[in-house]
Amino acid sequence: MMGILTLEKEKIVFQRRDELTVVEAYGKDCIRCRSTKNGKLSEENWTLLPPAEESEAVVAGDERCATLTNGMISVKVEAGNFWYGGVLTWYREGKQILHTKFEGDYTGRNVHTEGDHYQIKVIFDANPGEHFYGLGQEQEDIFDRKGGTCNLQHYNTKSAVPVLYSSLGYGFFWNNPAPGRCETTKNHTMWVADSAYQADYLIYGGKTPAEVLKKYCDLTGYAPAFPEWAAGFWQSRLRYESQEEVLEIAREYQKRGIPLAAIVIDFFHWTEQGEWKFDPKYWPDPEGMCRELKEMGVQPVVSIWPTSNPASENYRVMDDANLLVRTENGQYGIFDFYGQQTFIDVTNPATGPFVWDKVKKNYYDKGIHNFWLDEAEPEVHPQQYSNLKFYAGNGAQTAMLYPYYYSKMFYEGLREAGEEEIILLIRAAYPGSQRFGSLVWNGDIGSTFEALRMSVKTGLSMAMCGIPWWNSDIGGFHSGDTQSEYFRELIVRWTQFGLFCPVMRLHGARMRTPGQAERHPGIRERSGGENEIWSFGDPAYRVLKELVELRERLKPYICRHMEIASREGKPLMRPMFFEYPEDPVCYELEDQYFFGEDILFAPITERGCRERRVYLPEGRWQDVNSKEVQEGGKWLTCQAPLEKFVAFVKEGSPVAEVFV
Repeated sequence: MMGILTLEKEKIVFQRRDELTVVEAYGKDCIRCRSTKNGKLSEENWTLLPPAEESEAVVAGDERCATLTNGMISVKVEAGNFWYGGVLTWYREGKQILHTKFEGDYTGRNVHTEGDHYQIKVIFDANPGEHFYGLGQEQEDIFDRKGGTCNLQHYNTKSAVPVLYSSLGYGFFWNNPAPGRCETTKNHTMWVADSAYQADYLIYGGKTPAEVLKKYCDLTGYAPAFPEWAAGFWQSRLRYESQEEVLEIAREYQKRGIPLAAIVIDFFHWTEQGEWKFDPKYWPDPEGMCRELKEMGVQPVVSIWPTSNPASENYRVMDDANLLVRTENGQYGIFDFYGQQTFIDVTNPATGPFVWDKVKKNYYDKGIHNFWLDEAEPEVHPQQYSNLKFYAGNGAQTAMLYPYYYSKMFYEGLREAGEEEIILLIRAAYPGSQRFGSLVWNGDIGSTFEALRMSVKTGLSMAMCGIPWWNSDIGGFHSGDTQSEYFRELIVRWTQFGLFCPVMRLHGARMRTPGQAERHPGIRERSGGENEIWSFGDPAYRVLKELVELRERLKPYICRHMEIASREGKPLMRPMFFEYPEDPVCYELEDQYFFGEDILFAPITERGCRERRVYLPEGRWQDVNSKEVQEGGKWLTCQAPLEKFVAFVKEGSPVAEVFV
């Protein structure tokens, strides 16, 4: 049972009964580990890209103990003894960062589920004082993941992106699309795949957080060119019921002289789920609508759902061609929303051309070139992944791939149509989603200060997952009462936060107001309350108008940093330690961050709060309100009346001129 090591060029192979483990160089400063109970490894890379650089691998040792060194990352593999074999110890520049931990019988790491698949566990000793950041987004009031657990599965408000950045200077990418969990607790760090052929993970290093994140982007891809128009202000609500209403809102923004980049046409503008076309009763002239919007400088964005049911004209054809997600047991329905729905199978390479043909004819050719990909997890109830049958495999092994292939499908269709700058608003993500122009938002969250506070941490978490295009529904999505003082304060504070997000988008299902007109009685899904910047009272309107105008002035700064993100992987929304990795205080800060390299923003996320403490790192910082310059390396208390936000600019930065 002790096993034996075989040393090869750039890899070490460990084998014993019921276990085959291979560690090998994967580009520069990166080592990949795969381990299985099967007789051979799978060569499936999922969303992992080929190595971007040549490795610097050196293998040394013998059949009992060997070391693979690849730049600043190395791993020692020990054959072990009768009880414990295949012990892995990982190092960054000679300092230990991870060590295999055995909790019970070693065979307990791989429990059989079906066929060649097992429940797989990879467990490491915990490191005191270590901080972890990443794992995607969910409604949790934490940014530092140390001491917590995370279910690796998608649902509305949650995207599991199984990648972590460690304060010890390395990254960890769990290359496995099976649902599972990650525990970064005080007693261990554990990764679990509920059903998988093999464990597969990569460990990579860099001298700074920026270098580590760039290495991750080498592995999974960089965001493409960011459309300049998208750096402006986006208007949306649940929902505009007709093209007349959309044009009325756009005209009102133009009349008031307020810059508007985009207006979003939400769900149920269609004839039926799975038909992907405007209902001509309410949208009689999409070409004319798009033409007038673009003449005003406004980009139309339309919602796409991947749902379908037998009432759809496309259902039978897609069902017979296996272009829909099927079930291992039972009938088609896996999501009950205006009838039982199933989802298109975006993992099937034949699905994209079929759906895009419909979308191109009914939307793109009429002037809609930007899409909102909703329901991207996909949303299934109950979440019994083993009952889902995809082209890519059973859902127990592949379900987390859905948002990746959903955005890939539309990105490729738009590229084929000749588009070069593509942005896709989407509700979920997976490693690699960023390379298809995915603008992720954090789902249908509540209209509360608590949700605002969590959204700040969500955006920072996604930034550390290599996804630089992110936003939230300004004001939250659920149950916003636009007539209440609570919401009117919330919308101001959230818009201030939205100003310093990669995309600034106002959206939400506002409560309908007394006497609100029924524009289209009997419509299948009526609109919520009004949600334009003039909808929340004059005091709020004056503040929001100034913020939208300020966003317009910030566009060159935003686009410059988006270009950096596409080239180097540096996100626009940056945790404090990203810019100051040598400052230990910065690893503890969860509610202030950098917007690019020159702006430090500290959002107000508590009702009634009119001041807050801010930490300034080393350097000299100009208060955007008072214009006073402060020395860094200290805490200070800043005043924040409702009409003001708290931000500082590096002394001498030209972006200071924007804050007039």
